[in-house]
This record gives sequence, C-alpha cells and structure tokens, in this order.
Amino acid sequence: MTKLAPAPATDCCAPGEPAGLCVPDAEAAAVLLKAVADPVRLRLFSRIAAVTDSLCVCDIQDVGVSQPTVSHHLKKLREAGLIDCERRGTWVHYWPTELGKEVNRAVSTLARLRA
Repeated sequence: MTKLAPAPATDCCAPGEPAGLCVPDAEAAAVLLKAVADPVRLRLFSRIAAVTDSLCVCDIQDVGVSQPTVSHHLKKLREAGLIDCERRGTWVHYWPTELGKEVNRAVSTLARLRA
C-alpha cells in the first residue's frame, strides 16, 4: 500500500472536498473576529474607524470602562492590525489601517443584518 504525502500547507481544500476555510484562513479570520468580539472593544474600534484622519486618545471618553481597560483594548486592536497609532506630544493618536477599514465595513454590514 502506498502512503500519500500530506497536502502542502498552502492548499486550502483537497479536490472534491466541500469548500470552506482552510486552516490558515480560519486562524487569520479568528484573530480578527476575536479582536472585535468584545462590545467595548468594538465600540472603540468603530469610533476610530469612523475618523478620516486620526483620533486623539483624549477624545475617547465614556465607553464605560477605566482608562487601563481602554489601553488594553487599544493594544489588542493594534496587535490584530486593525488600528495604528503615534505619539504626538503628550497624546497618542489612533487611526484605522486599511485592514481595519475593511473589517469596519464588514462589521457594519453584520450589524445591519440584525437590525
């Protein structure tokens, strides 16, 4: 009996198998979905994604959590590649990445489906 070599990691689906996400695509999507799955984090992200230039952290108020928690959520959004930032004097300014803009459009579509 001849053993078949495992499929290369870049192949998503073997011929004849139902279509679906391959492991790398599923893992990448899970990282993005996890980043926006928290309601507070999603609100922060949507505020940042709505700006045309950048948003100063001093303008992020009233999200219902403490400042250290806001910092934690912003860090998670940066790690997921959805936002970027830079320090300008005393304050840090945030803006959506291109990926963040795409995810924001997808999340907005999902939110309208449930409305």
